[in-house]
Amino acid sequence: MEHHYADINGIRMHYVTHGAGEPILFIHGFPEYWGAWKKLMQDLGKDYFVIAPDMRGYNLTSKPKEVEAYHIKHLVEDLRALLEHLKIPKTNIVSQDWGALVGWSFVLRHPELVTRFTTINITHPLLFDRELRENPRQQLAAQYMHVFRSSQAEAQITGDDYAWPKQAVLNDSRAHGAILTEEDMAEWISAWKQPGCITGGLNYYRAAKIGPPDSQGNPGGSNLMEGVKPENYVVNKPVLFIHGEQDTYLLKDGQQGLEKYAPQITFHRLPDATHWVVLEKPKEVSQFIRDFMRNT
Repeated sequence: MEHHYADINGIRMHYVTHGAGEPILFIHGFPEYWGAWKKLMQDLGKDYFVIAPDMRGYNLTSKPKEVEAYHIKHLVEDLRALLEHLKIPKTNIVSQDWGALVGWSFVLRHPELVTRFTTINITHPLLFDRELRENPRQQLAAQYMHVFRSSQAEAQITGDDYAWPKQAVLNDSRAHGAILTEEDMAEWISAWKQPGCITGGLNYYRAAKIGPPDSQGNPGGSNLMEGVKPENYVVNKPVLFIHGEQDTYLLKDGQQGLEKYAPQITFHRLPDATHWVVLEKPKEVSQFIRDFMRNT
C-alpha cells in the first residue's frame, strides 16, 4: 500500500494505491476513511490497480470550512481531478454509503470516465429522493439525517470519547462478523479524531440538504440531482448492487424501479449482513466484484 497526496480542485487529497492493472476507484462513506476498503484492496490489488482516497473533509485530506464546499458538484470534481492527476482515462468505481451517492453522481455526470460501477446499499439518487419524500419506512429509518444536519451533531458524535461511531461502526460490525484488530480500530479512531473530520463528514448531509420531511414543511429528498439533465438519468453501464439486507439505515424499498435507471444491473444480496457489509463480508464482496469485472 502506497500513500500519496495530490493538490487538486483547491484541496490536498490523501489517497492510497496498491497493485497494477485495470483501475478500481474506491469511494468511502460516513464516518469512514480510505481504510474501510483495506481488505478489498489487499485482495483485488493482486490483479487490479486499486485507488482509495480520503474524501474531502476526511482523515488526511483537506477540510474546507464552508458547508457549500461539500456540494455534490465539488465532490464529483475532486474525483474527476484525481483521475486526471493519475492520468487514468477511464475507471471502475466501487462505492458505499455516502461514497455511493457520490459514485452515482459521478457516473451520471461523467459516464465517459466510467467502465463499471459498483454501489453498496445505495440506490440511484433519484430513487433515494423518492424514498425520503414518500416512503414512511425509509423516512423513519432516515431520521438520523435531521440530527446530522443539526448544530448539535458534532457534540453527539464526539461525546464520551466518540462513543457513537465506536458503537455504530466498530462494535456493530464486529457483532455481525467483522474481524477488526486493535490496530484497525485505533486507525479508525485516529481518523475520526483528525481536527475537523467529523464536521467535514456531516457537511455532506448539510450541503446536500438531504433527509426526510421536517417540521418546517420541507418535503424531503436532496439536491444531489442538481445539474443532471433528465436524458442522463439512466446509467448505461454495467452496474453491480450489493446489499446487506440487515441495513437499518438504507432499506430495500429504494431498489424498486432501479432497473429502469440501470438496465445492466446485477444484484447480490447478503441476508445476514448490515450497513457495514464491506467490513463484515470482505471475502464475499471482493468475489462479487471479481466476478462482475470478469463477466461484464
